[in-house]
Amino acid sequence: MSRASPPAVEAVFLERFGEAPAAVVRAPGRVNLIGEHTDYNDGFVLPMAIDREIRIALRPRRDDTVSVFAADVGLEASFTLSALERGEGWQEYIKGVAWALQAEGFALAGWDGVMGGDVPRGAGLSSSAALELAAARAFQLSSGFAWEPTRMARACQRAENRWVGMNSGIMDQLISALGREGHALLLDCRTLEGEAVPLPEGHVVVVLDTGTRRGLVGSAYNERRAQCEAAAIHFGVPALRDVSQEAFEAGAAGLPELPRRRARHVVGENARTLAAAEAMRRGDAVTVGRLMNASHASLREDFEVSSEALDAIVACAWSQPGCRGARMTGAGFGGCAVALVEEATVDAFVAAVTACYDTAERRASAYVCRPAYGASRLR
Repeated sequence: MSRASPPAVEAVFLERFGEAPAAVVRAPGRVNLIGEHTDYNDGFVLPMAIDREIRIALRPRRDDTVSVFAADVGLEASFTLSALERGEGWQEYIKGVAWALQAEGFALAGWDGVMGGDVPRGAGLSSSAALELAAARAFQLSSGFAWEPTRMARACQRAENRWVGMNSGIMDQLISALGREGHALLLDCRTLEGEAVPLPEGHVVVVLDTGTRRGLVGSAYNERRAQCEAAAIHFGVPALRDVSQEAFEAGAAGLPELPRRRARHVVGENARTLAAAEAMRRGDAVTVGRLMNASHASLREDFEVSSEALDAIVACAWSQPGCRGARMTGAGFGGCAVALVEEATVDAFVAAVTACYDTAERRASAYVCRPAYGASRLR
């Protein structure tokens, strides 16, 4: 979505409804520095919430109707909380959140809203989780219940899993709920415990958008998850998080080739993620970058979720002197890469990578991202 500042969504609300909104809420997208396809294996991830977000200006209603205008695309949707029915489109994320919250026993009230934001859709920056958490904030304000970030993240994950049909892990919703300014967050996806980890001093995160998009529900994501579950059964553990590198080497021979390669990635990626967090605590950007590079190679070769465009833009990043490391980020098959870059070289880095990557058929976009705070009320 194109950028829409809080005054912009408020202005559209005023134009549509003839009064100012009662509240404006927001929730950030995220970029995952390392720890890909580990979340649904109960493993470790190292994402950060970014300063790109979805915002909703709203007013509570006295009935159980939710009416939302998506200012970025000029579309309106409405539904009744007492008669939710599945359909298609962006509104399903909001419906799914309503369904999940009601299933937990929350008594929800309706609201009128205008939403807008600047999280690119389909780019691997989790625009869906940002929308879900912003919707949860809107329901919390219109309905008057207490905001519990982790509980809301769980509810939003259930919405995406069971209503939308995307069998994703908890990472995206959790970082959108719990993000902290200036820090990434080392998340244990089994316990949902998080530890704030500072970015190495003098470095910034650059998201490199290949301009290619993938539809997760129709992709091979669910297939990869099933292969990981089969590998966990082989090792006799609840999830691949419980397999050490030594145990993998000792027992991998009995696995068919594809589950073996998927498991090798997950086991190695968990180790890389923990090592990257430790390096960040030391301010060791060189080690963080080396681990990011190894992560991309594993995602490309063992998990097979990279793409020609992702490989090309990562190679362009690797060739730049200010780049400590780069890798694809998100579920894969298109979308974005992420790079850790010396801050003093970031302008030259962006210019060089886009010049290296761009052709007549494709063009890159680059976003220099700052770690942001989690879902909140703006006013």
